Amino acid sequence: MRLLTCTLLLLAQLQTTAQVNESVIHRKIDSIFAEYDSLKPGVAIAIVKNGKVDFKKGYGLANLDHEIPITTQTKFHIASVSKQFTAFAIFLLNGKGKLSLDDDIRKYIPELPPYNKVIKIKHLLAHTSGLRDQWALLTLAGWQMEDMIATEQILKLLSAQKELNFETGSQFGYCNSGYTLLAQIVKRVSGESFAEFTRKNIFIPLGMNNTLFNEDVHQVIKNRASSYELVKGRYQEKRLNYSTAGATSLTTTVEDLAKWVANFENPVVGNKDLIKNFNELSVYDNGKPVIWAARPGDTTYHAKGQLHWKHKGLPVISHGGHDAGFRAVLMRFPENNLAIITLSNNEHYQMLGKVLPVADLYLKDQLKETNAPASAAANTKSKEAEPFNNILANYTGTYKSDALAAEYKILVKDDKLIMKHPRLSDIVLTETGADKFSGVNSFSFEMSFVRESDKITGFTISNFGVKNLLFSKNN
Repeated sequence: MRLLTCTLLLLAQLQTTAQVNESVIHRKIDSIFAEYDSLKPGVAIAIVKNGKVDFKKGYGLANLDHEIPITTQTKFHIASVSKQFTAFAIFLLNGKGKLSLDDDIRKYIPELPPYNKVIKIKHLLAHTSGLRDQWALLTLAGWQMEDMIATEQILKLLSAQKELNFETGSQFGYCNSGYTLLAQIVKRVSGESFAEFTRKNIFIPLGMNNTLFNEDVHQVIKNRASSYELVKGRYQEKRLNYSTAGATSLTTTVEDLAKWVANFENPVVGNKDLIKNFNELSVYDNGKPVIWAARPGDTTYHAKGQLHWKHKGLPVISHGGHDAGFRAVLMRFPENNLAIITLSNNEHYQMLGKVLPVADLYLKDQLKETNAPASAAANTKSKEAEPFNNILANYTGTYKSDALAAEYKILVKDDKLIMKHPRLSDIVLTETGADKFSGVNSFSFEMSFVRESDKITGFTISNFGVKNLLFSKNN
């Protein structure tokens, strides 16, 4: 009897200690997000520990016009975190024998042009297709990111691209186009809209009742957050007008994403073999793993809308998202049974700068402090700009791209080279080399003028998702 009493007392003490520790962690989380008060757009967070939600809370405002606070049921656009759901839909169809990851994508999307090498579904999943990125193309064609953009327009633009950025299967090149095409493949194979397929086959079975792929900019979505950016001391709404899904456009809550996280450990949708294959690293055609980023002592690998890396010695599987002012992070520590989800409507939300300190609170006894690799001493000696001997007047004229159905005029104004488009603000070009210039149009770009017999005949332009796209000069 005395032994039983002592055991019960010990258990009660352990429980009390655990509750105290948990309370301390929760207060520290509050301090990490304390800046998001009742006057600012903010963030919702959910933490899943050992398969259960350990902490969830909203900070700041979902809508500044109506002063609506963020809760854990506020719906956010999660941008590129959407990609893992698109990839999972493909894996479900593959598991049912409806398609193969080795299928030629033109089997399902025949309007795409033939390429020198077959692009397979697995190349789209791994960002190794070589296809040009849809946002990069649209902005070069004269679109702005707040324009209304529909899947039909993206497909037409992609179908006009006869060139690739690189040989399929040989390199990594982050490509939103690939995931838009994957959603189209799901639609055409299943015979229903991408939004409906994912609703029936992923969200309903998992009880994610506040989650949907938004394929219609006009759709009413209750309890949805607006996104904001601080400009000259005042918050401005950043509007998002996408009618396209696959690469982006999943609307969800931190509570629903907690259910998605739980599915990796105890599958309700799919099975353990499917989950295992889904989590495996993507590979190039030579069989080597696809590298997202490589730095001294730190390599990040890609796996179907997810990234594999290490935080202070612990394996991490994660992805982030950023559209308009929305910023999303879904981070899993699979060997530590911990997941952290944050969804924000604040352009200035510090994503990893907030999530990793939260992770450290939970994992402090398991972390290995790593020394950052020593960096080479900076060369402080200034280097005088070299003269490029570019005669600006030589570059003036009208340039056209059939691949973009776009035209630019280049002229000299106030001793500067200016690039003009009917729908865009004038772009000032900066000299970077002989016949080479740079500029910014939604995204930074570089351009190199083409000469034939010392005559300018065109220019090639490149940005983060397009390489060496040709504009020809009109004679």
